[in-house]
Amino acid sequence: MHQSGIIASASEIATIQNYLSTHSLTATQHSCGLFYSITDPGTGDTPDLCSSVTVRYKGTLTNGSIFDQSTSNVSFPLSNLIIGWQQGIPLIKKGGKITLYVPPSLGYGSMSQSGIPGNSTLIFDIELIGIVK
Repeated sequence: MHQSGIIASASEIATIQNYLSTHSLTATQHSCGLFYSITDPGTGDTPDLCSSVTVRYKGTLTNGSIFDQSTSNVSFPLSNLIIGWQQGIPLIKKGGKITLYVPPSLGYGSMSQSGIPGNSTLIFDIELIGIVK
């Protein structure tokens, strides 16, 4: 069991597997149902839920539309972020880059957010710039 106790449903996992297959992408499945692809593992510290992380990121929907992106470095307490980020960002170290494929239950669920329809699979390209423990 992982930290949040929330695990994506089989149908959410199948949706992501289908997306990855359709787009000829390779990603690893995390025990919570998140999928990820590490471009650069980074070096140095690894964040945990008590860390604040400084990142650059881009969030897209599976149709390719961008719903959010940082134009400069932004910092957040990791514990304040969606479960997909809480589980995915600690898979890399400072300086690392990762792509997260976040099922709805580990993202915003059935609630619509600005630019994000309810029950959306989210794709994040994240670069971990810094960590404050």
